[in-house]
Amino acid sequence: MEIAVIGSSEFILGFRLAGIHKTFAVDDEPHLIDAVNQAVADPDVGILVLSASDMERVPRRLRTQLEESVRPTVIAIGGDEGGMSLREKIKRSVGVDLWK
Repeated sequence: MEIAVIGSSEFILGFRLAGIHKTFAVDDEPHLIDAVNQAVADPDVGILVLSASDMERVPRRLRTQLEESVRPTVIAIGGDEGGMSLREKIKRSVGVDLWK
């Protein structure tokens, strides 16, 4: 299972330095949607990381799909996520509450 990161070049830089190789640099909405669809379709991706601002740019139907997705588990970083907390997402994807 791999982690994929989608965002601006500046956003993905830190993840690349941390050793995450599956990154998608996007600068506009059409490329963002294509990258999200590509990451969701990849069976090796278990966690998809987006910035909260990019998550808001995704069309509502796709955003709902991402918020309800178990695999990959989608995590929006920065700002108000507006959905589940990271704890709730991990509990849903793993099946147990790791904080207990």
